[in-house]
Amino acid sequence: MPLILQTGTFFLRKSYNTTWFRSCSSFAKMMQAVCVDVPGGPENLVLRSIPRPKPKDGEVLIKVHAAALNRADLLQRRGLYPPPAGESDIIGLEVAGTVDALGQRVKGNWKPDARVMALLCGGGYAEYVSVPEELLMPVPDNLTFSQAAAIPEAWLTAFQLLVFIAQVKEGEVVLVHAGASGVGTAAVQLARLFGAVPVVTAGSQEKLRLAEKLGAAAGYNYKEESFAQGVHDFTGGKGANVILDCIGGCNWEKNVSSLAVDGRWVVYGTMGGRAVEGELLGKLLSKRGHLLCSLLRSRSLQYKADLVKAFADRVLPCFSDQAATLRPVIDSTFRLGDIAEAHRHMEANRNMGKIVITVTPQSEESH
Repeated sequence: MPLILQTGTFFLRKSYNTTWFRSCSSFAKMMQAVCVDVPGGPENLVLRSIPRPKPKDGEVLIKVHAAALNRADLLQRRGLYPPPAGESDIIGLEVAGTVDALGQRVKGNWKPDARVMALLCGGGYAEYVSVPEELLMPVPDNLTFSQAAAIPEAWLTAFQLLVFIAQVKEGEVVLVHAGASGVGTAAVQLARLFGAVPVVTAGSQEKLRLAEKLGAAAGYNYKEESFAQGVHDFTGGKGANVILDCIGGCNWEKNVSSLAVDGRWVVYGTMGGRAVEGELLGKLLSKRGHLLCSLLRSRSLQYKADLVKAFADRVLPCFSDQAATLRPVIDSTFRLGDIAEAHRHMEANRNMGKIVITVTPQSEESH
């Protein structure tokens, strides 16, 4: 996102609709944000002062206290996953913070300094972000901003996959790949909440232990054993009713082998490759399997609004309800100025749970 300097003015391409700002005037309030001038490695993430966004009609301006990383962020940094048309070029899909200002025609009862978290199309790696009010949720009183920032993208993705896409039912077996990831740890807990039986794959015993503490009934180290055989043994040969798959190509045969008759295989990522070779359709047809694919970022505002409302009604109270406590899993916390290190940490696949970025440090984040 290049910043072009001219005498007395700033010009910022794309994200701010080619609006001119006077550098010598207080009219353009500034903020710190992470920019990518040239797609590439983590070293290309640059912290820079840019104009603060103004809330449009129906939007709420959030003062960001914390943001969280997602795999999509790494792809966008490399130029492989651009934001939807008209959205901010700044990376970042989920934040938590406080209400700073309201745009015209905001309908909700959002108060100044109210604690909120939000699902974004982009713009999270910054001190301020403007969000359609439909994508805001209140932060439960018992959660810190760091914990809240770990919820919107990861938990809404897991909720969407299980409820909107797979339509999981009580008693069904759900195979969750990358069971110690942000989406994975959310999916395990949500599957239990809905009365399903989650089993997981992960790349280390430590990650499997974490997933099992969260409610996974079984776990398989894909580096050391066949998860397909493990699922077969666990289910008495019936297979998993639902598979949540962020890996893709390299696992297709094992996934089909793991799938129950009439099962739903939900693909939401291709970390293991996009190409498939072999008789996928024939083997899937023999099981009457359903191959379902889903993304969240490119969905319409109305779809996301419906998703946020369903999640807020059905799941959000369980983060503070002692009878059925859910918890976001935090792997590590980095400062905004150390965003490159945070990306390297995720790329090395070392994280268990979410990687959080503190933007506006608060005393509450210390506990």
